[in-house]
Amino acid sequence: MVEKEHPELSMTRQCDLLSIHRSGLYYQSKKASKLNLELMRLIDHQYLKKPYYGVYRMWQWLT
Repeated sequence: MVEKEHPELSMTRQCDLLSIHRSGLYYQSKKASKLNLELMRLIDHQYLKKPYYGVYRMWQWLT
């Protein structure tokens, strides 16, 4: 999409034409931590058993 070495269009101009932010070009997503993945697994499992739990009850169950 955006070419860093484009001979006629600067990166700023290319981003303007594509309606994207320049900062998005440099963004690199991070992998989820093992702890975060384990918490999501626990929450998913509990949610399947008790889908009526709200945030507060789920938080209480986790602690």
